[in-house]
Amino acid sequence: MRLLLLLPLLLGVTAAAPVAAPRRIVSLNLCADQYLLALADRAQIVALTQFATDPQMSAAAAQARGLRATRGSAEDVLALRPDLVLASPWQDPLVTTHLAARHIPVVALPPAADRAAIVAQVQQVAAAVGHPARGAALIAAMDRALATVPRTAGRGRTAAYYQRRGFLTGTGTLVDDLMRRVGLRNLATRLGKPALAHVGLEEMALARPDYLIVETDAERVADRGTEMLHHPLLERIPRLRLPQAWTVCGGPAYVKAAVSLARQLRAQPR
Repeated sequence: MRLLLLLPLLLGVTAAAPVAAPRRIVSLNLCADQYLLALADRAQIVALTQFATDPQMSAAAAQARGLRATRGSAEDVLALRPDLVLASPWQDPLVTTHLAARHIPVVALPPAADRAAIVAQVQQVAAAVGHPARGAALIAAMDRALATVPRTAGRGRTAAYYQRRGFLTGTGTLVDDLMRRVGLRNLATRLGKPALAHVGLEEMALARPDYLIVETDAERVADRGTEMLHHPLLERIPRLRLPQAWTVCGGPAYVKAAVSLARQLRAQPR
């Protein structure tokens, strides 16, 4: 028995000490805000971005209320004494340089363009904040919800995600992935447009998509940018509506957008 107890020492093997979960997490990334709110303890979150409580930008705005916001400057971040920072790959180099000099870990999250990227980021953030089981549970819940979304809801019809001032969302984007998930074809693919392109009213009318996907807030004419979405040239094209906050970032809101699109498509006349 004594030999068995001594064997690890004789072999030079030591048990790895568990890594402590971070206790002071700062987010400098709008999309990371939403992952944190879903996966971390509230007490772990020291600050989120200034957009975290904006319902037009964040799908988790309600959950973010009451938490501190940071402007994201190096001085602001360092004053918060973080032991983990979630950022974007394009973060201000001055900030990341100061964090690196103090050996503060940084997790950089690029925009997620499809479900696979969202799953990878959920796993990454869940591990970083010390709650990998929560990440697995969130992924499982998302997959259960997505399993209810029929892949044929759009019946292969063409849709254009048309934004204020005439911007069309193209391929390789989260919106494009959502369209394909519910059985729609992206007009941008047919027109050979990049990820984001300006398409005038005449070009859009001549393209004759089966649906326009518009942001919910664009249904109210607030300026000339939203006014063009109500031009007579477009009035006969059926509309599908999504809150902007559901498509700005990947994450749990991706599921809400997919479920909503499928529901709206089922309600459309055949």
